Amino acid sequence: MIRQTAYAWAAALGLAAVAAAGTASAQDIKIGQTMPYSGPASAYSVIGKIEAAYFEMINDKGGIRGHKLDLISVDDGYVPVKTVEQVRDLAENKHVLFFFNTLGTPQNSAIRKYLNDNKIPQLFVATGADKWGDFKHFPWTIGYQPSYQVEARIYAKYILQNKPDAKIALLYQDDDFGKDYLTGLKEGLGAKADSMLVATQTYETTEPTVNSQIVSLKGSGANTLLVAAIPKFAAQAIREVAQIGWHPLFLMTNVSISVATVMKPGGLDNSKGIITASYGKDPTDPTWKNDPAMKAYLAWLAKWAPAVSSQDINGVYGYGVAQVMVQVLKQCGSDFSRENIMKQAAHLDMSVGMLLPGIRVTTSPTDFHPIKQMQLQKFNGVTWVLFGEVISGAGS
Repeated sequence: MIRQTAYAWAAALGLAAVAAAGTASAQDIKIGQTMPYSGPASAYSVIGKIEAAYFEMINDKGGIRGHKLDLISVDDGYVPVKTVEQVRDLAENKHVLFFFNTLGTPQNSAIRKYLNDNKIPQLFVATGADKWGDFKHFPWTIGYQPSYQVEARIYAKYILQNKPDAKIALLYQDDDFGKDYLTGLKEGLGAKADSMLVATQTYETTEPTVNSQIVSLKGSGANTLLVAAIPKFAAQAIREVAQIGWHPLFLMTNVSISVATVMKPGGLDNSKGIITASYGKDPTDPTWKNDPAMKAYLAWLAKWAPAVSSQDINGVYGYGVAQVMVQVLKQCGSDFSRENIMKQAAHLDMSVGMLLPGIRVTTSPTDFHPIKQMQLQKFNGVTWVLFGEVISGAGS
């Protein structure tokens, strides 16, 4: 049975506890998670819903070696203080075995030391901050998606090759998530960073809009715009850029490329020409119409999560990372100790059907960046169109 909801449907269920020492009972494997089911990042809540549905499917098939997956996914509203409270409750009172795909850079930053001090695995965090690969100082925390710094360096390389006279404006969230893009962009531009990056603006997630920041960035004379924002503010940026008649080369962070939750709210026509880097197959892209993995995903979605839009790439993300988590548990054999779960998470080499061709999930005890490749794509007003080659790069 999965316990997953914006407001912790968990209380209604009475499943066996997992011992505080960190081993699974004969009945279930308790998994902790926080998600923004409310608040400014609620567009990502689809991820938690998809993961819950995937684990329900695994349970329906008998679980993992007879163990049912008990996901306790609770709402933190994308507020780090609340994340800390929820995680401590899940660890100390609900006795979860490990945490899986908790979402948000500031949120995961707030709980990382606590989980590492208590040797509780913090697996496949739903954020691309470069620091999740720091296996030396935080051996109980591992990332999943490509590093934001790597992604920003890819954009810098594209700009240098295709618009060498670019005057770049950057809008970013004022936390570790956004600052990774600033760092990566400067690194990618190298000696030209000071002359090419002409303006930056930040925003707080508590702000109502980013309209004033977009107006200010246009006023800088920039002809290139990179937006590193979560979906709510990314959609606002798209609308405002169009509203004020600005026509820059427009690049958008990968975490805000869902056609359903970003491009449509921002305006499909307004979104034409935006460039991003991706690592997953987009269900709106006709390239994958006859792809076996895409067909399997859409069939699964219709059966197990019919309320989720087939156009929402956040669903693809949740589906893929849930498969990775299940593979880790399968590799555990009969040893579901926290130590062995962490060990198996650091020994992966697998294909995931909804990743782009040529991209694999690989980890080692000295590589906590599971996905290290991306490919550029451009929005045509209906869907994303891939171009160029798959680009490799490990987090620094």
